Order: sequence, then C-alpha cells, then structure tokens
Amino acid sequence: MYFKSIAKLVILSVSIGVLLSCSTQLTTQKSGTIDTATKVVLLAGQSNMAGHGNFDDLDKSTKQRVINAASRVFISEGNNPPKPLSYKPRKKTEKYPFEKGFGPELMVGVVLAERYPDNNILLIKHSRGGTSLEGAWNPNWDAEKAKYMEKGPKQTAKLYSEHLGYIQSNLNKLTSKGEDFNVIGLVWVQGENDAKTMQSASNYKDNLTQLVKAYRQEFNPDMPFVFLQTNSRYGQKGAAAMVRKRMAEYPKTDANSRMISTSADISWSDYPKHSDNVHYNGEGQRRIGEALGKALIELQKD
Repeated sequence: MYFKSIAKLVILSVSIGVLLSCSTQLTTQKSGTIDTATKVVLLAGQSNMAGHGNFDDLDKSTKQRVINAASRVFISEGNNPPKPLSYKPRKKTEKYPFEKGFGPELMVGVVLAERYPDNNILLIKHSRGGTSLEGAWNPNWDAEKAKYMEKGPKQTAKLYSEHLGYIQSNLNKLTSKGEDFNVIGLVWVQGENDAKTMQSASNYKDNLTQLVKAYRQEFNPDMPFVFLQTNSRYGQKGAAAMVRKRMAEYPKTDANSRMISTSADISWSDYPKHSDNVHYNGEGQRRIGEALGKALIELQKD
C-alpha cells in the first residue's frame, strides 16, 4: 500500500508539473507577442539631408549591411513611391564626380533594420538644398519671410506642407493595404541657411520648437526627434555660431529629443566633408546616419 501511494503521488506530481509547464508556455507566448507593425520615420532638411555621399566610397561590409536591410527597409522620397533602401542615382558633376549618392537615410535605415529584425521600416524623406527654417520650412509659412530668406522658386516653396502631403499619402497606402504602422521619429538635418541674418539665426530655437510641435500634432504627440548640429560657415558674421548655439539649447526644453553634436573645426575629423567644406562625403554621411539612427533607437520606449 505504501509503495502504491507513493507511486500515485509521483504520477500526480508529474501531471501537475506538466500542466503548469504548458500553462506557463501559453502565458509566455501570449504576453510575448511580437510587434510586426511597420516603423515609419520622417526625414527632412536641406542639402546635407538630400545627401552628397558617394556610395562607392563605402567599404564592403557597410555595403553588405545595406543589402541585408533592403529587403525590409523602404524609402519614399518626395512624391515618389517607396523603393528598397539603396543609393540614389545622380548625374556626375565637376564638383561631385560620382553617380551613386546617398544621405543620412541610408544608415538610419540600416541601424533600425538591425535593431528591429521583425519589422519593416518606411523612411519618408523630403529635402531641398539652400532652404531655411525661417522661410521655406516654417510650419507657419509667411510670404514676406520666405521672399527675404529664399532665392528664386524657393520663395514660394512650402516644404513643411509638402512633406505632410507626402507622409499622409504613404500612410494612406499602408492603411489601404491593412498594414499596421507606428510613426516612431523625426530626423532633421538643416540649419545652414538660417545663418543668412543674425535675426533668423537667433530665431532658430523658437522656429525649431514650432516645427517639431507641428509634426507631433499631426502624427504622434510623443514622437522622438533627432537632429544634426550644423557647423556651416555660411552667412552673416556670427550668425552660424548663433544657429549652433540655438540648436544646443533645444534639447534642454525637449526631453524626447537628441542632438548629434558636431565640431566647428575645419578639419571635419568627426564627420568628414568634401573639399567644399559644406557637404558631407561618404564617410561623413555614414557616420551621421549611424549616429542619428542610434539616437532614435535610444529614445524609443520599447
């Protein structure tokens, strides 16, 4: 009897253990549901956002990282439909004698793909060289300011509004296909042309605050914001330094933001530039994209 009782207790204990194990597995599977929603990132700015990096200057391992990411990372630039992440074909010029260009979006996409292996990434980018936040990019666009700050056709450009249209078009397409998505951040590379006057330079922090607020109101009130500090020498005396100062002040009033600091030393050893001392070369753009992408990930709440 004694041994029979022990045997029954052992069988009962094993049975309970199996049931508890199954229950634990089911609970874990339920609570550990993988988020596969498309992660949407907004990118905006002027010529260094447009990008003058030479893709052929990247090393083999970096190019392979781009190839690996391209199956899940897509970029829609301007009003164009999304394409797999890659370089952007361009015409050779005397100043930039290469045909495969890229900007910060390339490595932002790669870094995000490597961090989020279960998600597609959609980058929605709009950029235009030689434009200011005081003028063409201002969400509270003003014809008089735009005329003073911008040149030629750019005087009537309303770049923030244009970007909104491109973003909404892409999001509508995701919705129509029944795809879930989350807008996870705004990436900003701009600032050089706001050094045109000391007044526009002094206004930079306030203008940037309004810009970020406008994007957040449209797409995500808690949207992380990352940006590159300009180190241009363009503009009125002292104005470029003022833009840098105003940029550095911004994150102090926005806990959900990060600025990628740059050196004003013309050796450009942190983020290398072309010989024009204005636009970042391939290595510079690689480093900038990596830095912006990592900063964006650090601000995520997942």
